[in-house]
Amino acid sequence: MDPRTQRPGAMSHGPGVIRTTCSSSGIFGVGAPPPGPAPVPGPSEGLLARGYPTTYPALLKVAQMISLLIAFLCVKNSMWTDYSAYSYFEVVTMCDLLMILVFYLVHLFCIYRMLTCISWPLAEFLHYLIGTILLLIASIVAASKSHGIGGLVAGAVFGFLATFLCTASIWLSYKISCITQATAAAV
Repeated sequence: MDPRTQRPGAMSHGPGVIRTTCSSSGIFGVGAPPPGPAPVPGPSEGLLARGYPTTYPALLKVAQMISLLIAFLCVKNSMWTDYSAYSYFEVVTMCDLLMILVFYLVHLFCIYRMLTCISWPLAEFLHYLIGTILLLIASIVAASKSHGIGGLVAGAVFGFLATFLCTASIWLSYKISCITQATAAAV
């Protein structure tokens, strides 16, 4: 039935196509993959993003992992009396470090190309948002309970440094998302 001659409120029961896709929009929201099965990287692309370790997001992730590891080691090797405060700090730093490592490997080995049903930019943004808030709380608690013990103070300082670096990652990913949407809307 021609939609121009169809009376208002009437429904068409003819054949129709409903297309649904589940895909992420690339490494930072740049270029959505075409509908259909996930493309398998060709021999020229490979599974390793050779240029990724030299990019700013990768270097920022490495700096975050190093500062989190130093914060964890400082607190782990110090004498502390408040078990719950510092065990919370250790758990938060290790979980954050492991998640950052996972996202680093996802980008390094181009896993986002194979698992297109996960919105990787959104997952990474939510990880940084939640992880940064938990890390800030853990660093504040660690700093307030340190009582001038050098290792605990150093752990808290590196926790605050990691918090700052994670905040920078949130800001950079949001900035990139806004630029991508603005340029996509202009086209």
